[in-house]
Amino acid sequence: MDTRTFDALTESMKSAYVAGLSEGAVPRPVIMPLVRGELVGLIWLRPVEPGRDALTAIASLSNIAAAAGADEIVLAWETHDVATVCELPVDGPSPCLNMAVATKDGHVLHQFPYTEDQASAAPRWLPAPAPQPDAELLPPVRAAVDYAFTPLDLDHPSPFGVTVVLMEEDGYTLRLTEAFAF
Repeated sequence: MDTRTFDALTESMKSAYVAGLSEGAVPRPVIMPLVRGELVGLIWLRPVEPGRDALTAIASLSNIAAAAGADEIVLAWETHDVATVCELPVDGPSPCLNMAVATKDGHVLHQFPYTEDQASAAPRWLPAPAPQPDAELLPPVRAAVDYAFTPLDLDHPSPFGVTVVLMEEDGYTLRLTEAFAF
């Protein structure tokens, strides 16, 4: 992924955190698949029940990337939020926006820790640690990264189209770019 694209996605996620925290919540985990450098869209996690449902739903974010034939993904999530809903221990900086940039050959974890300004609820971004190649990821995030590059075996004339419809029916929020909208 070129630096300009990564910087744009990072700024987009940071802006989402500013908006979300001002409304009292961090944004849900989101996957951003890319095909030959072109963004497919942003797909946010559906509403989940804590525990197994959350684990499965996060891993299932990969379906859209697999159906699109993505060669790269960016997966973003908040440390404490995902650990809590998945009933896992918090591992790493918290609060923190995490962004895993991945291909089938590996991933790099970028972390953007922050504190919340009590007066405005806006994040105050702290210095980011160095990117971490092949860093340990929470199990559902690791599954989403791994499955994103596993081709879907769907007997349908439009595997991408049917995946979009099924994910929307399941409650995921999809915002596809013009090139991938149908």
